[in-house]
Amino acid sequence: MPPPLAVVVPTYNEAANVPELVDGLARSLPGARLYLVDDASPDGTAAVAERLAQAGAPVTVLRRPGKLGLASAYVEGFTRALADGARRVVQMDADLSHDPADLPRLLASPAELVLGSRYVPGGGTRNWPLHRRLLSRGGSVWSRLWLGLPQRDLTGGFKAWDAALLGRVLARPVRSEGYVFQVELTLRAVRAGARVEEVPIVFTERVAGVSKLSRAVALEAVHAVPRLRWSGRS
Repeated sequence: MPPPLAVVVPTYNEAANVPELVDGLARSLPGARLYLVDDASPDGTAAVAERLAQAGAPVTVLRRPGKLGLASAYVEGFTRALADGARRVVQMDADLSHDPADLPRLLASPAELVLGSRYVPGGGTRNWPLHRRLLSRGGSVWSRLWLGLPQRDLTGGFKAWDAALLGRVLARPVRSEGYVFQVELTLRAVRAGARVEEVPIVFTERVAGVSKLSRAVALEAVHAVPRLRWSGRS
């Protein structure tokens, strides 16, 4: 039977977080299937997830040969979930910065794309250093100014998609890598005429592991976001 709800999570060195993530999803979304896309994590993330699957957890592990990038990991996970017949697809981080307990609120919305938003009333961040807050807010403001989008949190990766919309959004190759990927897919959804809603969430800094956000990833937005303004209009 196709999974009515798929949760796509890219991973790299998240072995310490995977069991708690799987437990959290089981409590919040019984019956959902986790698609874990692992880029050959040296810490054995994929093996941990596979052991949980063997024990009966609804987990599909997609192993990749190396660090191929966040965008391609999401696209691979999305493509597999859609091929398996999922009707809604959630994307989120593996590090528990996104709380699985928030998922029922996101999925209660009838919108075709729901953004878990840090920057609407009721949303926020916890235990984030100042430079991370500035990079995140600055990236969203920069994207809104260049792209004319009304959404306040454009760089976040906690989203719930209607499967039909996601299929349309992925019909053309994705141009961006890193966190600009998040901006690009939301832009495509808006341009497709989709209803997009922001639901407040509190983003909590990871407890285990190391953040993947680097200065190079942040600087990518300076050059990549303006190019999105004219992409896909021909």
